[in-house]
Amino acid sequence: MESIRVKAAFPSDKNAFVDVIVRAFSADPVARWIYPDPHRYSAGFPPLVATFFDRACAHGTAYYVNDYAGAALWLPPGVGPDEDALAAAFDRTLPAERRRAVAELFAEMAGRHPPEPHWYLPLIGVDPARQRHGYGSILLHQALAACDREQKLAYLESSSPASVGLYRRHGFELLGPIRVADSPPLFPMVRRPRGKR
Repeated sequence: MESIRVKAAFPSDKNAFVDVIVRAFSADPVARWIYPDPHRYSAGFPPLVATFFDRACAHGTAYYVNDYAGAALWLPPGVGPDEDALAAAFDRTLPAERRRAVAELFAEMAGRHPPEPHWYLPLIGVDPARQRHGYGSILLHQALAACDREQKLAYLESSSPASVGLYRRHGFELLGPIRVADSPPLFPMVRRPRGKR
């Protein structure tokens, strides 16, 4: 088996980074609820990923493995998503009647974050052709080790029921689901730091 190496992304990695996340989410229930039309997904989802990439990369917390087989975007404690950039991306890529439900979903997501300082994982994905080789676990481990060193919570929303088991294996606990309008459920999950108490 090939060795898996995690690297921190630089701005020059942006296109490859966005491409792998877009491929990974091409059948994701929530991503495809936001952009059910394949053309809108192809045009609209990359700018959202790029917005998260810019924020994580600026803090050195955008990671990828093995020639972009998989990638993860983490936001450290005290750093939130660029809400203005996200809203602008939605305004450019979603029809007006869809924006309201998507805005409600993101407002629900924002309201579920733990009140204490925490690491946030807005996006993680592995190229569908390279899944089931441990890339997702290695990407999770990269940041969770920092959470344990710093004794900070980690938080995410799983947009696919199939991913919940992976996160549970890494110590995440399932919270109540998020659902708005006719959206599929999102599954908020929190992980308490391991080690010293």
